[in-house]
Amino acid sequence: QVQLVESGGGLVQAGGSLRLSCVASGGTFSMYSMAWFRQAPRREREFVATISWGGGVTRYSDSVKGRFTIIRDNAKNTVYLQMDNLKPEDTATYYCAADEGPAENMAVGYLSDRYFWGKGTLVTVSS
Repeated sequence: QVQLVESGGGLVQAGGSLRLSCVASGGTFSMYSMAWFRQAPRREREFVATISWGGGVTRYSDSVKGRFTIIRDNAKNTVYLQMDNLKPEDTATYYCAADEGPAENMAVGYLSDRYFWGKGTLVTVSS
């Protein structure tokens, strides 16, 4: 089974940028669709972005499209989330997820119990 470890979170001013990383091990990374979800306190975990096995298909939630970019490097077993023009409402713990199904399915936002999850990295955006 694949293990996922996120990093790159921190405190940033509104309008600033952060790049999150998710490193996978213990599985065949190139065979997984990857996604980022986020969860704010007292809120349900929500979909942010997803990318297909080869990187040819990407999907974003309406709240982040145009500001966030997801990219993967299969040679490094890593998926990134580049976050630009951050807003206070982006404050949340960001989680990396992996699935053997199509990236489009992850974009629906359903929190499948078959997903593999990292432990998350906290992003705090101040105004």
